[in-house]
Amino acid sequence: MKIKLRQKIEEDVFDYVQLTSVLAGYGNIRAKIGRLLASGEIIRLKKGLYTFPEYLRKAPLNSCVVANMLYGPSYVSCDYALSYYGMIPEKVQLVTSMTAGRSCEFETPIGSFVYFSRQAQDYSIGIESGNSGNCNFLIASREKAIYDKALTDKRFTGNDIMAYCLDDLRLEDEALHRLNCEVFMALQAVARGKLAKLVNFLLEINQ
Repeated sequence: MKIKLRQKIEEDVFDYVQLTSVLAGYGNIRAKIGRLLASGEIIRLKKGLYTFPEYLRKAPLNSCVVANMLYGPSYVSCDYALSYYGMIPEKVQLVTSMTAGRSCEFETPIGSFVYFSRQAQDYSIGIESGNSGNCNFLIASREKAIYDKALTDKRFTGNDIMAYCLDDLRLEDEALHRLNCEVFMALQAVARGKLAKLVNFLLEINQ
């Protein structure tokens, strides 16, 4: 059954509708899905979302793609995005995202995913489309990733912003001076309080 299933489902990550359409010939589809899960022929990421075991995948799973699919609307941001762009020295395992929904977390067999809620005018600014080779995903721009990190970081007070960026976030100094002013100008129109201070500072050092 595993070979036929792999042949009939093109994607490495698939949902309940796709799975049940392939298993339509079985009298008890739920029981069949239970057996597939128990045997390890498919892996549940969350209720209604699945992947194949590593040896049956066509390519390594892209955590950004999985993050978008696990919970949405959302886009990858904060520490994971900063690591993705090589702006911080650490390799980040926890996949961090911003969402227009409620804050939540998922512990899955392929890793941990956390989502920070943000229902404000700045949510849609600075979101870019990435490509994993066979699937697109939404991720914060470099500028928005810094902004979102400060937004969700209790350490950020709006004071001594350069020290915060270099010491707390461990951002590379060169990367900090090669940012896109257009994103900051868009954020400047809606940012308030300590976030406005961050945006104005980063805009100033990049002009």
